[in-house]
Amino acid sequence: MTFVADHCRRIDAQLDRLQLADLPSASSAPSDREVELFAADEDGHTPTIPARVLALQAAVRALSTGYSAKRALLYPAQIQLALSAVSPLEEATASVTTKGESSEVERELEWLLVAKATTQVYGLALDRILNQSVALADDIWYWDEVLGSRRYTALYSLQTSPERFWHWGNAVWADVRQRSEDFSITGAREDAQESVTKQWQQFYGLVRRVIKEKSIAEVQKQALSPVTRIRSEVRRKRSALEKVRLRHANALGVLLGEGLANESAHGGGLASPGTQDVQTKWKSSVARNVALMEAVLAKAGDAETPVDKFDAAIAELTEDDPLYDGEILELNAKNDASGIAPQAVAERLSRVLALALPQYSETSALAVRKHGKPSRLIRYWLPLTVGLLSSTTILRLVANRQAEILQWIQDFGTTTLDFFQNWVLEPTKKVLSTIRHDEGSEVSIMSKRSLEGDRESLERMVVDFAVDNPANATGSSARMTETEIADLRLKVREGDLTPVLKAYEKDLQSPFMGTIRGNLIRALLIQVQKTKVDVEVAIGGIDSLLKSQELVFGFIGLTPGLLITYYLTSWLRTSFSNKHSLRSSGKKGKMLRQLRNIDRILSNSQPTEFGELYYKDQGLMLCEAHVLRQEAGRLMPTQVLREFGEDLEEVCDVRSGVERQSKGVERIRWAYGAYF
Repeated sequence: MTFVADHCRRIDAQLDRLQLADLPSASSAPSDREVELFAADEDGHTPTIPARVLALQAAVRALSTGYSAKRALLYPAQIQLALSAVSPLEEATASVTTKGESSEVERELEWLLVAKATTQVYGLALDRILNQSVALADDIWYWDEVLGSRRYTALYSLQTSPERFWHWGNAVWADVRQRSEDFSITGAREDAQESVTKQWQQFYGLVRRVIKEKSIAEVQKQALSPVTRIRSEVRRKRSALEKVRLRHANALGVLLGEGLANESAHGGGLASPGTQDVQTKWKSSVARNVALMEAVLAKAGDAETPVDKFDAAIAELTEDDPLYDGEILELNAKNDASGIAPQAVAERLSRVLALALPQYSETSALAVRKHGKPSRLIRYWLPLTVGLLSSTTILRLVANRQAEILQWIQDFGTTTLDFFQNWVLEPTKKVLSTIRHDEGSEVSIMSKRSLEGDRESLERMVVDFAVDNPANATGSSARMTETEIADLRLKVREGDLTPVLKAYEKDLQSPFMGTIRGNLIRALLIQVQKTKVDVEVAIGGIDSLLKSQELVFGFIGLTPGLLITYYLTSWLRTSFSNKHSLRSSGKKGKMLRQLRNIDRILSNSQPTEFGELYYKDQGLMLCEAHVLRQEAGRLMPTQVLREFGEDLEEVCDVRSGVERQSKGVERIRWAYGAYF
């Protein structure tokens, strides 16, 4: 409703400027009329504003457009209620001839009320025709999709097969009833000579004969394939919708080119005020547009009106209309009332609201039902039928396996929680503990005191062996001194086991005697202890290496859980974002198609002698621009959308000429290309 709302606000603002310009300035002296109307009474009390004036002012305020799109247009019932504030025509004429000056304020308010109501009805007419045209374009696009693929054509044939079978059965039944008007079951029962079975046999024979005759009559159609017949039917429906859409586009163009929107934007009937002639002119413009709206709505819904004769049909309807070329009601020198009164315009507006708009909507809806795309019930009857037929089986399976399904859901939830607990949370806690150097988080494959104990034990074992066998340690049988023992301890710590190895080598020369009488076994056990210490030293090196890379191992343990979580989250996010991106790309594609259609209309149109579009092309372009602006509102930021609306408004300005409109389309293409 953006274009319609903008037009209505512009017209309403122009009407407000007309009224403000007619008000006297603060420094000017009041006129004799105002002194007479608002002078104090005989008791000196300040007069109050008449109740009728207050009622008219309230009705005018109620009809003023708001700043929101929802408030721009009122409901028809609200407009009718506001129009009821206008006095009847007979009463108004008597008031003009008797009160004279005192009723002039009321008459001006009534004209303002009628003008505001005309603006609202004008917006309703534009909005209704525009929405119907856009809906027809969607239906035409649906038929193009059906015609664009034989698979879609076959699918459409399957979807509409019950409906076509129903129509065919009704046609057969109507023919049978026409041929057997005298047949009835009751008559068959009353007929004693013939049985009911024979009557039914006659009835079925008649049905078969009718079906056979219809098959013979449609033998030419049967020569074509079913898909070809369906495509022919689709083409007929699309052609009918295209004619209706062109007629609606022509109606839009007439309302925009001859209506209030064009006059407010280009200084026609709502030009800059300042003289009495201008004040009379805008009233004539309001009355003329009421007659124009009624004629356009009547012909837009008339299927018998050819598209190329639409303008002539409108001119024929408005030619003898008193509102279209009549003069405004004014007082002459003899105080005789003559011309168009606001009451007459209000009555015509009420007729437009009560009859013209509903009739147009009804005829448009009838055309859509007859030639538009099938309803959702027809398009989706097959999956609905399958769903209904299989619903009992599905419910039975669910009921029988209810415990198993609940267990599956519970196991899935437990597995998910355990995974995050054991593979994400716990490794994360360990990494954090490692960063904080907690003792409990250290990586170790050997106890802290194990190596020290084994090394001290080895040292004691070697020293005791050397003390017992000093010849192997010092080369003499003399007792070892403390200095020699201390030197031996240092050598053992460095891994030197020379005394033990000498005894071992000596006993190996005679192993049996060395085992019984020598120190072979003792030397062997000391070497076993030495091997144990060496292994622990190696393990200690590995342990130190693990401790130096403890943080790395922590992240290695955390990586699988993080990767699985990341990819799972990315998949879920991508699934939802893909839907959003598909919708966004679909909107961008639709915007590009609308801009292409606008450019195509401007390129293929035949301008008038003034370089402007014809009404039909203007209406088609407004429909495309309306959809383009709606889609842009869902994608563009607010500031960009405002600038885009200004450029699109220039493109839709038919008075600027086709050349400037084409330049506007080119500017939109390069300035807002990122959104297409």
